[in-house]
Amino acid sequence: MRYIAIVDYGAGNLMSVHNSLDFLGYDNQIATTPEQIERAAGVILPGVGAFPDAMDALAQSGLLQAVLDAAHTKPFLGICLGMQMLFEQSEEVRPCKGLGLLRGTIRRIQTDYKLPQIGWNSLQILRPNAMTTGLKNGDSVYFVHSFAACPDDPNDLACVTDYGVQVPAMVARGNLFGCQFHPEKSGEVGLTMLKNFAALTEETV
Repeated sequence: MRYIAIVDYGAGNLMSVHNSLDFLGYDNQIATTPEQIERAAGVILPGVGAFPDAMDALAQSGLLQAVLDAAHTKPFLGICLGMQMLFEQSEEVRPCKGLGLLRGTIRRIQTDYKLPQIGWNSLQILRPNAMTTGLKNGDSVYFVHSFAACPDDPNDLACVTDYGVQVPAMVARGNLFGCQFHPEKSGEVGLTMLKNFAALTEETV
């Protein structure tokens, strides 16, 4: 059976992603073992909370190597903190290494606006990719965060949003995608993105 694995390492908002995929009719499993991740056609890494806590939780879960392997071999989506974890390091709470799948650092948003950024904001699509199919500039999605990715390679930056300053909203490189916002909480726009991701998993052998 083909399915999308949602990584359960004790630091993610799993059920909203699971429910959204169920609503769209895509088989999915909340993955608690490396084998579930290895057998999946695609993988979603959610995350809420502080970066160091999430990285510690992932390391202690026994799923770290399976997550790294999946990110190199199959469609892979990081959501919110899960997107931030794709990068080399973070300055949240204390200096902490990430998964190192993308080059760059997670830093506090330097804005005069109130943090955390909570609520709907519009996307500017810089580099269209498989997950932005059917989207247009100005489509709104739901954010909850105070820190954001600063990619070293501008080609990794797919979408941005404005929060007093330009804030990275989505990254993409090959089979690897990251959404700073929550597609599972972003109405029809978010569901379209999840459909696009699921379509990628159906293309894998």
